[in-house]
Amino acid sequence: MDFIELVKKRFSVRKYKQQAVEKEKLEKCLEAARLAPSASNSQPWKFIVVNDAGLVGKVANETYGPLASFNTFVKQAPVIVVIVLEKPKLITQIGGRLKNKEWSLIDIGIAAEHFCLQAAEEGLGTCMLGWYNEKPIKKLLNIPETKSIGLLITLGYPDYENTPDKKRKSLDEMLSFNTF
Repeated sequence: MDFIELVKKRFSVRKYKQQAVEKEKLEKCLEAARLAPSASNSQPWKFIVVNDAGLVGKVANETYGPLASFNTFVKQAPVIVVIVLEKPKLITQIGGRLKNKEWSLIDIGIAAEHFCLQAAEEGLGTCMLGWYNEKPIKKLLNIPETKSIGLLITLGYPDYENTPDKKRKSLDEMLSFNTF
């Protein structure tokens, strides 16, 4: 598939079919994420694949609540991938402090997008989630207290007839050359 067509195909899916994700497709998505670049090649991530229906439901319940009901769709997804932040290499930590940048967060964003683009190539849908109750999810998945969850990604077959149109700023609104 042409890369721009793939980018256009990928969108945040909030409605999933009740259809299991094939292991081979899941593994391709994880391999794409594994191959993502990272600062000083730190690879500051661990992926936890949650595909047990009961556990998916419990994790999904921790992505919304009475004041934040916008993630209720998560319980439809047959798979939730939890990205746990790992400690980056020392040189990356030092560079991050000197430059006031959280390279690990940038790195997992790149890995997550590699995962999502490969999913789109496989006919799967994804949605990256930054809103979740970290402490209960860590307990459910036996994630050590010293670790932190960077992102969740839902994965499954989209239940849409057509890919929704993307609402994006025009290039003129978001671009300049050589000066702000």
